Amino acid sequence: MLFTSYGFLLFIAILLGLCIVCPGKHRWKLLLIASLFFYAMSGLRYLIYIAVTILSSYGTAQIIGNFHIKQEQYFAANSETLSRDDKKQYRAKNKAARMRWLVLCLLFNLGILATVKYADFAILNINVFIEMFGGEDIAFFRFALPLGISFYTFQTMGYVVDVYRGAVPAEKNPLRLALFTSFFPQVIQGPISRFDDLSQTLFSDHKITANEITFGLQRVVLGFFKKLVIADRLMIALRVISSNPDEYHGVFVIYAALLFAIALYADFTGGIDITIGIAEALGVKIKENFNRPFYATSIADFWRRWHITMGTWFRDYMYYPLLTSKPMTKLSKVTRKAIGDGFGKRLPIYITTITIWITIGLWHGSSWNFVLWGLFNGFIIIISEELSPIYEKFHDKVKIGQTVAYHAFKIIRTFCLLGLIRILYIYSDVGTYFRAIGTLLTDLQLNKIAEGDLMHLGLTLADYIIAATGVVFLIIIGQIGKTTDIREILQNRPKLLRYLIVLVLVFATLIFGTYGTGYDAAQFIYNQF
Repeated sequence: MLFTSYGFLLFIAILLGLCIVCPGKHRWKLLLIASLFFYAMSGLRYLIYIAVTILSSYGTAQIIGNFHIKQEQYFAANSETLSRDDKKQYRAKNKAARMRWLVLCLLFNLGILATVKYADFAILNINVFIEMFGGEDIAFFRFALPLGISFYTFQTMGYVVDVYRGAVPAEKNPLRLALFTSFFPQVIQGPISRFDDLSQTLFSDHKITANEITFGLQRVVLGFFKKLVIADRLMIALRVISSNPDEYHGVFVIYAALLFAIALYADFTGGIDITIGIAEALGVKIKENFNRPFYATSIADFWRRWHITMGTWFRDYMYYPLLTSKPMTKLSKVTRKAIGDGFGKRLPIYITTITIWITIGLWHGSSWNFVLWGLFNGFIIIISEELSPIYEKFHDKVKIGQTVAYHAFKIIRTFCLLGLIRILYIYSDVGTYFRAIGTLLTDLQLNKIAEGDLMHLGLTLADYIIAATGVVFLIIIGQIGKTTDIREILQNRPKLLRYLIVLVLVFATLIFGTYGTGYDAAQFIYNQF
């Protein structure tokens, strides 16, 4: 069920009405029924996948939670007789038992994700070697990818890890865990929520307020505007460029990078606006996923601002555990002894960084272009870190570090670097990508701009004007609301003005949105991840 479909709008309208009249203590049950219905609309067989994740995570969390309880009870009952060493030994034994169950749950659920998402990618690469030796190819599995499997798997595995760490208690009610895993607004493209954050309002029995409904629906309207007026319009030109790279190269590659940066931002943030807005209207608070990413001054800074919940998930559940693991600790000791403290300390950090970024790349897609995309991000972050002492010395001598001009330069530099990396989304074939980049040096074709070829990409002058006006509108509201939620600012304005602004946005979406006869409704870009 597409977020942008009439069926989804009807579904939300009915659910919102039911939630308003439903007693607060039963609302989470209504949300669970709605979430399972929404998920079933993508295919009844996919319910098996998400049910297996829910049940295995619930069972594992209960077992791990019981180990925590046993430890507390044991220490309480034997506090006077246990020595410090006794307690240490018991904790180590208890932790080892918890770890065994955690690893089993992670291997099982991440194994399901890896099988359905990456099995054919692995077979494809194995077949390359088989063909080199004249063997017979292995047949592909061609698994259909269940809706949101990457998001709900990561979210639920994060919950199990938190239970293992003692950060949250194990949820006793399996139906409540089922709602946490399947909550429909975020199951498609995130954000990736933490149990202790989402559960505070997801299971709350508070009465939904008029402000929650108003604020939520305002954000939904903005999300549809971003998606339909800007993102889907610009994707038309991007499909033309990417489908014919031999004709559209040189300056068109630069143009594609610019268009895709805008389209991806409007598409992804638009989808998150719809997600957070729907949840808010239903009385549920979801964490923000973006913080003005195009104001980033480095690649690392960008990833602290873009898809924040994904970045924090990889940081907390993969990066730090891997970096502090015994193999990395041992490697650090060996390298520091062999080649000195400086590089010896940093080598495990760099290995961990590259490993995480390869994983993030594969999380985005089972193809080599995403592996390369991850490697580029990781290497640039590492190189920037290595060069930071040189930057500091330079800024000590040349006092430009705090100037507005230099700050603007860093923002533009970051945007350009990301643009060159980001078009790996567009050119899924790695060879095509490098050839396209090569034409920036060998065949730039600047004359194509003067000849008006940019107008032959499926977009008219009116389309460009509409998209540009939409972008300017987003910049303005971004500036106005950079410290305070713009909806709160509007709340203090006359009611007539508030309604007028929202109605203008609604009608702008209805009139200028990219749909109608012959339009193929575009799924959100991050749905495929």
